[in-house]
Amino acid sequence: MAQKVKKAVIAAAGFGTRFLPATKAMPKEMLPLVDKPIIQYVVEDVVSAGVEDIAIVTGWHKRNIEDHFDYPFELEKRLEEAGKHEQVEEVRKIANLANFIYIRQKGPYGNGTPIWNARSFIGDDPFLFLWADDFITATPTRCQQLVSAYERVGGSAILSSVRKSGPEDYKRYGYVDGQAVGDNMIQVERMVEKPGPGVISSDFAVVSGFLFGPEMVDAIEEAMRRLEGDKTGRELYYTDAINILLEQKKLVHALEIENGKFYDCGNKLEYLKAVVEFGLKHEDLKADFQEFLTSLK
Repeated sequence: MAQKVKKAVIAAAGFGTRFLPATKAMPKEMLPLVDKPIIQYVVEDVVSAGVEDIAIVTGWHKRNIEDHFDYPFELEKRLEEAGKHEQVEEVRKIANLANFIYIRQKGPYGNGTPIWNARSFIGDDPFLFLWADDFITATPTRCQQLVSAYERVGGSAILSSVRKSGPEDYKRYGYVDGQAVGDNMIQVERMVEKPGPGVISSDFAVVSGFLFGPEMVDAIEEAMRRLEGDKTGRELYYTDAINILLEQKKLVHALEIENGKFYDCGNKLEYLKAVVEFGLKHEDLKADFQEFLTSLK
């Protein structure tokens, strides 16, 4: 029986250079989708799957993230004095979502470095690994689907995937192929990062969100050792560790997230699209907002 998944690691150390100057003093993960920062959607996703302990891997410029998930005593007091009890409960709920720890990133550049930094926190437990500036909306949630798949098939990794087959998609995402396991899962035999058109026949694009067994820590440490002998200045990628797991004949699966929509809020255009979509979902805003958008034509 697979271990219960109670931990998550969220990578949030990037500089957000594509959003400068807005991100000069504010982390890109704190950019709002109407009235909630992007990273809160990610945290709520992992909490929905039963996660209790979350390590957010940050940098020196990310104190706003820590403040957001803390108790804002002065704000609560002001809201209570103003009789705004609903808002008090909302801000308290954020701090109570999970047990948060913060790890300052160090080591080589690369999207695998947060795992290497969090290895003491991870220990011998399975864990969810997510980026802080993108997410997937789905019912059940993305993380619930990942945990359910892990409990069903076990293995060393479950990778969130969506079906994408446009020529530009193959330049933007990593892709996997292998043997089908049911209608929405592949037992991975090969993973290629941004292969370009025609290199891989699969349409399983690995986008955002992973569930790793504790073997991933050993794999990322092996990837780090190999990187130390590399003189080309390569970054440490999580895909390096995935390929090591495959070399070791470990079970790696890619799961198509059902009823899912991927929001890449680290991209300016995709972020703006997300703001519009989420604005139209707000009951108190959507009618007037729709009228405004229609008036722009």
